[in-house]
Amino acid sequence: MITFFIAIVLLIIGFFTYGKLTEHAFGPDERKTPAVSINDGVDHTPIKTWKAILIQLLNIAGTGPIFGALMGACFGPVVFLWIVFGSILGGAVHDYMSGMISERHDGASIAELSGIYLGKPALYIMRVFSILLLLLTGTVFINSPAELLAKLTPDTLGFSFWLFVIIAYYVVATLLPIDKVIGKLYPVFGVILVVMAVSIATEIFINPDYTVPEFTFNSVHPDGLPTWPFMFVTVACGAISGFHATQSPMMAKCIMSEKDGRKVFYGAMIIESVIALVWAAAGVAFYENTTDLHNALQSLGQSGVVYEISHSLLGKFGGILAVVGVVVCPITSGDTAFRSARLIIAEWMGLDQKKLNNRLYITVPLLLTGTILTQLDFEVLWRYFSWSNQTLAMVALWVATSYLIKNGKKKIYSLITALPATFMSAVSVTYIIMAPEGFKLSSSIGYPVGIAFALMLFIIYCYMLNRKKARA
Repeated sequence: MITFFIAIVLLIIGFFTYGKLTEHAFGPDERKTPAVSINDGVDHTPIKTWKAILIQLLNIAGTGPIFGALMGACFGPVVFLWIVFGSILGGAVHDYMSGMISERHDGASIAELSGIYLGKPALYIMRVFSILLLLLTGTVFINSPAELLAKLTPDTLGFSFWLFVIIAYYVVATLLPIDKVIGKLYPVFGVILVVMAVSIATEIFINPDYTVPEFTFNSVHPDGLPTWPFMFVTVACGAISGFHATQSPMMAKCIMSEKDGRKVFYGAMIIESVIALVWAAAGVAFYENTTDLHNALQSLGQSGVVYEISHSLLGKFGGILAVVGVVVCPITSGDTAFRSARLIIAEWMGLDQKKLNNRLYITVPLLLTGTILTQLDFEVLWRYFSWSNQTLAMVALWVATSYLIKNGKKKIYSLITALPATFMSAVSVTYIIMAPEGFKLSSSIGYPVGIAFALMLFIIYCYMLNRKKARA
């Protein structure tokens, strides 16, 4: 349990130290934010800082820091190391930079930012890539809550019924101004997500029947999966997730001061990491070893494991929290995924989103596509989502690196994003070479190719950095 408490302390210290360094590298000032300068009453709307933090938390989290952390815990306590340092040095930096650079460009999407800082080809690729990722995300988060609700309600209210209800909600949440549904409900659900994690952590640590294992570098995954690169893709939300780069622009349109950015973007990511730590610790403590945890995930599914842990530790109260956690949280991530997709398409087509008809033209086809995708195999969708997610994180970090080279107070500050960008480049390429849904090649090929690709990008970065310094 000492490892767990040290991990929590490190995350808190990271917010006040490395978070401050990240903020300094970006250089927030007193300029008007898009929420103030544009304020269209739909997407650009001022939101109080505490609300923005909770909305950002729910936007980026969903069930990610719960499901991903439980699956990551199958690798053993080494997952604690990834959650802590992945978040402080990578994920929180990624979220802060993607949010604040978007804010500097009136809330532009990661696709548009890619075009500005990586060139026109990146713009077109990222438009398509981002929309596909958001469609996958929205579809995944239609399926999982609909399936659970079908199990918990009478047979007359089956999967198709709940599918229709969730999609109907998505239409409303995607179309309405951000302060009407998201601004009012999400802070409440954000608090519930935090309360759920705190309650589980408290019960785990006051009950002598449960023991959280201490840190070790050894991978103890029951299927023999190597830690590199599989753990770094399995645990995305809670460490670093490219999906967050599609969500941060929403709050970039709503913060009222640039100096709130560290609390909203870096801070929400640190909170998500604490939640991930709790669930990783709860998984191995409750099931006592990674084999039994893995077997439970295989037989009960992620939602079933969350329900079993919550209900066993907290009784009826825990059962209610579990249902809220595995139903409401994915729905809230799904609707913001479709909302983000609407905004990216609107940017692409030049459609003013203040007009309801323009929002309808995009929203209806998007949700129809998502409905069709629900007929595909959930596991296949999730596997491709995981790799796409981390690949987007890689791109977002290189966008931030280019921004800092061009606009940073000191060019050397760009290392703060270039180093995690290099790391995620190695993760993304190595994974797709070795993964079952990728090329299925051995580690003897995947490792050197992934490392070589990352080194190539870092060498290009060093060249661009030196060229900028020479011109200065």
